Order: sequence, then structure tokens, then C-alpha cells
Amino acid sequence: MTVVNSPSGLSQGVKMQTFQAWWVPESGREDQGGVQTLRIDDLPAGDVLVRVAYSSVNYKDALAITGQGKILRRFPIVPGIDAAGVVVASDQEGVTAGDSVLITGCGLGETHDGGFAEYVRVPADWVVPLPQGMSPRQAMALGTAGFTAALALIRMEAAGQTPALGDVLVTGASGGVGSIAVNLFSNAGYRVIAVSGKEQAEGYLRGLGAAEVVSPDALGLSERPLDRARFAGVVDNVGGPLLAGLLPQIEEYGNVASIGLAGGVKLETTVMPWILRGVSMLGISSANCPRPLRLESWRRLGGDLRPQDPEGFVTREVELDGLRDAAEAMLARQVTGRTLVRVGGDAVA
Repeated sequence: MTVVNSPSGLSQGVKMQTFQAWWVPESGREDQGGVQTLRIDDLPAGDVLVRVAYSSVNYKDALAITGQGKILRRFPIVPGIDAAGVVVASDQEGVTAGDSVLITGCGLGETHDGGFAEYVRVPADWVVPLPQGMSPRQAMALGTAGFTAALALIRMEAAGQTPALGDVLVTGASGGVGSIAVNLFSNAGYRVIAVSGKEQAEGYLRGLGAAEVVSPDALGLSERPLDRARFAGVVDNVGGPLLAGLLPQIEEYGNVASIGLAGGVKLETTVMPWILRGVSMLGISSANCPRPLRLESWRRLGGDLRPQDPEGFVTREVELDGLRDAAEAMLARQVTGRTLVRVGGDAVA
């Protein structure tokens, strides 16, 4: 790994310390990624050094670990788009050693060494204070998935979505983002219809607040430019033909939050829902979310949007050496809910 010296004064006394990380050597060799011993000095430059307690496995992480998606943009690299832990050293005012913080997106685990490591070093403006009363473990039980679901709710409500407009449909509901979206929207007063192809997930989704659980095949997708309006809003984690078949069925001035592409990147549709019903299509991009909105989303996840039991979304917990199995299981659609990664664990916090 190319060594990049730390900024002057930052992490003095620990920069020669070794730590464990999941390390990918180069593009096309993701299958040779694994746990390696690195030094603090191996980390890229940044203002803040964080000792990681927990991370999580998101769909994007699963693609990166297996090499099935072009997620990693620099090599060699440590993947992992999430991290939560405690600040070890900082060169910036407002971020102090001992602070509990989280980092999601911003290039972490894509262009910058990420959260599947005992230490990360990042620019100060990537760092978000942990919401009051939320532990690093709880923060990563939510992670990018929870942050993304909160963004969808915030943006839809800014566009006029209210529970009074009618049902909100959540596709890909048994996944990480979908699970948390079901819970957040339900807690906010919406009647939620969860869409999942996993029959065994019905009890789990109803426990999160879903009023109905339906399979994609039972939705009755439309091939018409406009059809009978059935849903006031959609939180879509799938894309492709599923999303195209739902758009003609959105109520007037309803909103669609487009989050994922598990069903494909192409969208064959018409402009009719937009120009005749005033439907809004909202793109939800968590990685490059503006900092003020990022801070507001996490503030609300620690406040009025906070799930009663953040750890209730966790259905699997692994350590660094279990990442590949976890990633393969996720891509094989064998995972419900969230996969937590125990890095330093509660001893860090």
C-alpha cells in the first residue's frame, strides 16, 4: 500500500501502531481481499483519526467486497462506507479526541480507505457527531441504510407528502433500507404497504409497522401511461420494471423516492404521471448529501425519527473475517434486515 504521511501533529504517538483491516489489493482482485495488518501511517491524509467500534454491510459494500460492482475507485483500498467510533486525534476545532462520531458515504470505502478497519482517517467535514443517547453500535444498526431512509422521508415531506394523502409503498422492504423505511414511515403516521419477495419476512415486516405485506407478483403492475391511482407515495429500492409499473398508479401530487437499483438501472416510462398528476420523482443520494441535510437527518434519527429499538433491525453480526460470507449472502438475497460489523466493539466506545 502506498504510504501517505499523516498531517503534522495528527496521531503522533500512534502513527506507527498496527491495526487490522479488510484490504483489497487491486482492481480485478477483489477475490483476494481479506484481513491484513496495516499501520496508521498507511491511511490516507485527513484531519480526524477515529478508532472504529462498528461498521455495517450495505448493498454497495457487498458489491465492493465481491467485485460484482464497480464500487471501488482507488486501489489498494479498505472498503466499508460506514463507520462509528471514537475520535483519537483531531487537527480541527469542533472535533475533539474522545468525541463519539459516525461517518457515512462521502467517498468512504470507495475512493478513501473505509470503515472495515480498526482505524479511519478522514476530513473533518465528513464527521458527524453521534446523536445524543445513541451508541456507535446503534448508529451502525442504522448506518447508511437508516440515513437513506430518513432522507427519503424528509425529502418526500418537503415535497408535500403527508399521511392524509394515503398509503406509502416500500419496495425491497426486507432489505436494510427497506426495513428501516417501513419503520420510520409507520412511526411517522403513514399506512405502509411493504413489498417483499421473501415469504418468511412477513412477520418481521409487520413487526416493524407494515399494515400489509405483499409480493412483487401480487402488486398488479401497470403497462399503461396512467392507471387507477392506488398509492400516495413510493419508497423504491428496486428500480427497473417494478418502478416503471408503479409510476402510473401514484396519486395526484404523490412522491416517489428512488433509492436503489436491485431490479435494474433502466426505467422505461412516460411523462404522464408528472405532467398530468403532478407526481414528483425524488432521487435519494446518500453518499454526496450536502452536510446541512446530513446533519439534520442524523439529528432527526436521534430525535423524532428514532426507532424504538435500532438494534432490532440487526439480523446478523460478523467480524472483519466474516465479511465475504456476509457479502455473498446479501447478493444471494439470503439476508433480511441489517448486517452489523463488529470491529473494535463496545470496548472502543
